[in-house]
Amino acid sequence: MGSRSDNGGGWPSDGGSPDDLPDLPEEWGVIVIPDDLSELADEVAAVQAELHMSQSRTRWQQFAARPTVRRLHRIAVAGVRAPVLIISMAVLVTIASLFASAWPAPSRPPATQRTASTTDESVGSLPALELIGADGAHVALRAQLPAVVLLTDGCECTQLITDTTAAVRPGIAVILVSSHPTSSSPARVPATGAAPQPQGKTVRSLRDPTDGLRKALALAAPDGTAAVVLVNEAGDIISKIERTATVEEFRPDLARL
Repeated sequence: MGSRSDNGGGWPSDGGSPDDLPDLPEEWGVIVIPDDLSELADEVAAVQAELHMSQSRTRWQQFAARPTVRRLHRIAVAGVRAPVLIISMAVLVTIASLFASAWPAPSRPPATQRTASTTDESVGSLPALELIGADGAHVALRAQLPAVVLLTDGCECTQLITDTTAAVRPGIAVILVSSHPTSSSPARVPATGAAPQPQGKTVRSLRDPTDGLRKALALAAPDGTAAVVLVNEAGDIISKIERTATVEEFRPDLARL
């Protein structure tokens, strides 16, 4: 361990400073210089760190390093992060929706609204049957087309027949088919009855003793309502209603005849 007395003879014997150097401040106390300078490593590191901190930090950095400022910074970052996340998600959802709407969807056949008793033109054609007229003569069912065929067995259809006759345009026949004998007057219908034919309208009653038309069209058994078949001029069935009591159920299809 070094001392003032063994420092290579550099210190004067009277305790003064060599080369007229000023004395060290008294508050520093006794300064001992170790033989092994590595013992001062901790002190050197502490001094260097203090110098680095004091030299590298600006006033703004020193202000930002305060605990209160750091706490406010963390709160601000958390407050900004949530809205940014929400906006990002909204943008992603919007972009995904735009891609989904622009992407071509697979083609699907158009849906057709159906009821339990209604079919469309896919049912086929009117059978080429011969029925019996009011005078007993055989009449080809397809002889007067286009037509609205009403199967009236067991039906009190006076109002339906009247409304149907009024709804069809001239040139479209209203054919009443029943398995019962027809009236002798061509202007009137069987037991169901109907008003006289309006001007320019054709209403004809035919008898189907074997009920062949109902069977050919796979219609349900009579239940007090009428079955209606709309047939165009080519003999194609464009609409078939197994049970109805009002013209409103097939009025829109009359325009297709």
